Amino acid sequence: MTSTTSPAMTKRARKAGFAAFVGTTIEWYDFYVYATAAALVFGPLFFPSEDPLAETASAFATFAVAFLVRPIGGILFGHIGDKLGRRFSLVLTLLLMGLATVLVGCLPTYQDIGFMAPILLIALRALQGLAVGGEWGGAVLMSVEHAPEKSKTFYGGFTQLGNPAGALLASGIFAIMSRMGDDFIMDGGWRIPFLLSIVLIGVGLWVRYRVEESPVFTAKVEGRKQSLPLAFALRSNWKPILLGIGILPVSTGGYYLATTFATAYATGEPIRMDETLILDAMTVASFIEFLVTLPIAWLGDKWGRKNIMYIGLVTSVLTFAPFLLIMPGQIEPLIFLMASLVRIAMSATYAPIAAILAQMFRPQARYTSISLSYGLGAAIWAGFSPWFATMLVAWTGSIWSVIVMFAAMAAIAFVCTWKAPQHSDEAPVTESFTARTDTTANPLP
Repeated sequence: MTSTTSPAMTKRARKAGFAAFVGTTIEWYDFYVYATAAALVFGPLFFPSEDPLAETASAFATFAVAFLVRPIGGILFGHIGDKLGRRFSLVLTLLLMGLATVLVGCLPTYQDIGFMAPILLIALRALQGLAVGGEWGGAVLMSVEHAPEKSKTFYGGFTQLGNPAGALLASGIFAIMSRMGDDFIMDGGWRIPFLLSIVLIGVGLWVRYRVEESPVFTAKVEGRKQSLPLAFALRSNWKPILLGIGILPVSTGGYYLATTFATAYATGEPIRMDETLILDAMTVASFIEFLVTLPIAWLGDKWGRKNIMYIGLVTSVLTFAPFLLIMPGQIEPLIFLMASLVRIAMSATYAPIAAILAQMFRPQARYTSISLSYGLGAAIWAGFSPWFATMLVAWTGSIWSVIVMFAAMAAIAFVCTWKAPQHSDEAPVTESFTARTDTTANPLP
């Protein structure tokens, strides 16, 4: 591989970036449809209780199940991606996610079949977790590994663009349904977004089949003698895996605090904000995030991807706190403004993550390593953050406890970003893939 960027390389990079965007949009749409339904309707439908807080907490606990199995999905699909190719693994994750999401839309509720309803819901949520556990790492590698060295953060941003696009679709469709009467969503309208996933899956499969395999995989991994990817990852990559987990608190857990938890907090007691208002604000915020993600990723190649991450961590704390504090006043322009500012700030913690994590590992077992790092990080930081934040408010009686938790998460991410190594795909590798010094970025870029 050379540092020269040919027109053919740029064309392949664009195609891979677009495919990563479409695929991750569909995967995150499925994921956020569940998250939004968990915040609004799954509590009373699947976990009925006389205590609304208990209903919400139970719904968020099922939300966490997907994050607990994501590392397993990362290992499973990472093994397939490291052995058989990135593209083949990504087709499987898309099919699994689509099947699980459509089946959620077909589930009977607790009123229909009793305790079997939440059990089936949890099982399908676990399948979603398996799928997304393998999806993100593979999509990142397809976009970053196709990209020239000087543009990896930008093309990695296409993968990250799928997150706000999926959130935009999910919150948008719920915002539309909230205008169809007070009981429309609760009386079965919630099923519509899940069933629509079958159309998106068909589009995603068509796009992914048209993309070539990763050039890094074909040049440096395919056909070479390899050890078991998981064994190699744990033996040679355990330090960057731990650092990768530490980089993710705000990019994953903080994101769900600013979306899923914020939605439940706004619509619950004692604020009781109108669902349409907060869903509209989240939809606008998702659209704003969608617009700024690629420009922020582009800045990552110009200013340094770590520097963008530092800026995002600081500004996320500075915007998240006032976002929660203004909610009791229910001043619509402020709700819309702060929801959007939080998402802009958090984009700077999310847009560069694809390139940062991908380049922390050498090519062999990279799919397994990045998926394991991201899956464990998401399980630790994101899986329980809405539930834990809900419990914090109940225990302390103050939203400040959640703000302090968010700031602590940002501090951890700052330190781990500073320590993270960055490898070059243009550096030669040995036949044995033994550890070697091919770090191209100092801890402080």
